[in-house]
Amino acid sequence: MADVKYYDVILKPVVTEKSMAGMSEKKYTFLVHPEANKTQIKEAVEKMFEGTKVASVNTINSDGKTKRRGMTFGQTAKTKKAIVKLTEDSKEIEIFTGL
Repeated sequence: MADVKYYDVILKPVVTEKSMAGMSEKKYTFLVHPEANKTQIKEAVEKMFEGTKVASVNTINSDGKTKRRGMTFGQTAKTKKAIVKLTEDSKEIEIFTGL
C-alpha cells in the first residue's frame, strides 16, 4: 500500500441530494483515496476540520464502468466514498454550511 498522508486521504466532498439530507443527522460524504482505510479517514477528518469528533466511518467501493468509443473499450476510474458520522457534541464541518 502506498504511503498516504492525512491530507491526501480526502479528495472532495460529495454534494448530492441524498448526502445533503444526511447532514441533518451529522453524516457527511466524501470521495476518498482508494487505498485509505477507516482509521486513516477518521484521522484525516479530525485533523482537517478543527473541533470535529468522528463516531463512525462507513466506506463504499465503486468499480469503474465500462465505456466504449467505436471499437475501443475502456474503464473509468474506481472510486471510494466514505460516509462520516460525527458525535453529538462535535462541531459541524464548515464547507457544507450555506449549501
